Amino acid sequence: MEKFKLSEKFIDKYKRKRPPFGFNGLGELVYMRTYSRIKDNGKNERWWETIQRVVEGTYTMQKNWIESHQLGWNAWQAQKSAQEMYERMFNMKFLPPGRGLWAMGTPITEEKGLYAALNNCAFVSTKTIKEDYSKPFCFLMDASMLGVGVGFDTKGAGEIIVKGVNKDRNEEVFEIPDTREGWVESLKLLLESYFHGTAPVGFDYSKIRPAGVPIKGFGGMSSGPEPLMEVHQDIINVLDKNKGEPITITTIVDIMNLIGKCVVAGNVRRTAEIVFGDPHNEEYLDLKNYEVNPHRDQYGWTSNNSIFAELGMDYTEVCKRITDNGEPGFAWLDNMRKYSRMKNGGDNKDHRVMGGNPCLEQSLESYELCCLVETFPSNHDSLEDYQRTLKYAYLYAKTVTLGKTHWSDTNRVMLRNRRIGCSVSGVAQFITNKGLNELQNWLETGYDTIQDWDKKYSDWFAVPRSIKTTSVKPSGTVSLLVGATPGMHYPESRFYIRRMRLSKHSELLEPLKKAGYKLEPAFGSEDSTMVVEVPVDVGEGIRTAAELSIWEQFSLAAFLQRHWADNQVSCTATFDPEKEADQLPAVLNYFQYRLKGISLLPRHDYGAYKQMPYEAIDEDEYNKQVKKLGKLSFVGVEGEEAEIDKFCNNDACEVPGENIKTT
Repeated sequence: MEKFKLSEKFIDKYKRKRPPFGFNGLGELVYMRTYSRIKDNGKNERWWETIQRVVEGTYTMQKNWIESHQLGWNAWQAQKSAQEMYERMFNMKFLPPGRGLWAMGTPITEEKGLYAALNNCAFVSTKTIKEDYSKPFCFLMDASMLGVGVGFDTKGAGEIIVKGVNKDRNEEVFEIPDTREGWVESLKLLLESYFHGTAPVGFDYSKIRPAGVPIKGFGGMSSGPEPLMEVHQDIINVLDKNKGEPITITTIVDIMNLIGKCVVAGNVRRTAEIVFGDPHNEEYLDLKNYEVNPHRDQYGWTSNNSIFAELGMDYTEVCKRITDNGEPGFAWLDNMRKYSRMKNGGDNKDHRVMGGNPCLEQSLESYELCCLVETFPSNHDSLEDYQRTLKYAYLYAKTVTLGKTHWSDTNRVMLRNRRIGCSVSGVAQFITNKGLNELQNWLETGYDTIQDWDKKYSDWFAVPRSIKTTSVKPSGTVSLLVGATPGMHYPESRFYIRRMRLSKHSELLEPLKKAGYKLEPAFGSEDSTMVVEVPVDVGEGIRTAAELSIWEQFSLAAFLQRHWADNQVSCTATFDPEKEADQLPAVLNYFQYRLKGISLLPRHDYGAYKQMPYEAIDEDEYNKQVKKLGKLSFVGVEGEEAEIDKFCNNDACEVPGENIKTT
């Protein structure tokens, strides 16, 4: 079918218009480093081109769906609608997720049909492991290699026997194709040889491209076969220890974590994991106790570990663990199933939910995916303007649900649920400037607006209404583009230096140097990497995270869960371990009926170290730094390969320390 195209006359108006990137050039730098694709002519996309690609890709998906189902495509109306979506996206009133900015409208979707890559997150339960022994593990690997963050549980423990390979049979050698599918198939063959007790499997890695070769489509460089070779051997070691016994919680999590480590090291796409377990099971709770499980020290970091908290449980013992390393997090599965927005009372419409995504802003069934989209209320002059934005934010996410994936189980769930997550960022800025009462008004009116559009567009697409539509994601690089605080979180400091790493051969270095940004070789990687410093001001009057008590943070999360999120609110509440640790059981007990999930992180002073990602500064130092900066222009940059960011990326990802969570 013919692709949808925006009017050239319309696009011409934006070619010379400067995008409203935030934070003194940081937003534009993040865009060029992370999301600007290389065009066929070898030059990098500009912002107007990226948005054009994304919008045209979105409306092409709509057009294909409407025409293939003979629902009546109106070209004039589509053009008008697409132009307004473009304008609102260009001016950063809302943005698709980072993966949408990267993949929408590219051969990844339009030629390969890998619509799964447009989704942020997924969940898979091991409860049904008896039905297909290797399936949950292969799904996690496949989704992770597409950049999708994946949650999983440990309910399959004890359900199957790890028989071990039959060493009386001759080894069967599998020549691994140099594809994502080939890597996943190799995992499947290995696992099934152990679970079914069949012949040992050997692998021929010769077809896998060597390290340093560019990966077309998904970006980045090949790692070579070494990460795959390593994960095969590591999984063999894990399964050999469990041979002849029912599969354990530790074995399930070990395999999943080792897959995550392989994907991160493989540089195919970076990902994130979360695991959910029993709050009363010591084996599960000790997974990140590396004195008990020293072998997990090398890969335990790949997942956030949370518990399926029980309403009314005693939180005392679990909180003692949190004080040490910030884990486990909490997911109240009963609340996730029973409630949409908390203010609406129980509806039980999401009773099939089995877990959530790595940052826990989405309720998910097993094998379900979800697309998130981010709105920025502070970038609007009026509630009416914000309502218009919500139409197009919703429409982008709903359109993604039209894309068929290559997993039949996933399609079955998504066809029924059409789950999306329209998020809000810059909450701290909005509260500071307009107040909590006005935020409540905008959220409640906005939520109703989304429901109205869901009725209309679901009818137009001839699909079910979305089971849930709103959430609060933690955000990351997307909020940096805009100059917004991430999700509901408050900043560590009003003024700070943000440091970013770039290849020593990056085309972005010269423009940064010309504009007066401080550049220096990266400590420990002087020959390959440079560090750039960007001064940031998050806004006058905004409180810092340390100024909010644990009670106030929980209250804000509950507020957003009540008035906005029918999925969940992603919140990592920080606390003073000396002054507030003893209050944790009380605060959890008080808010357990108002929340669906939450994470906790003790605030520690790690001290200053060389080239910290974030370094707090005062106003005088900020002004001094800003005065040194001239006009930043990346015009003429060519052939700059984007460095695809982690699925789930916020400030906590870059805090040093062995056992620090990465929510």
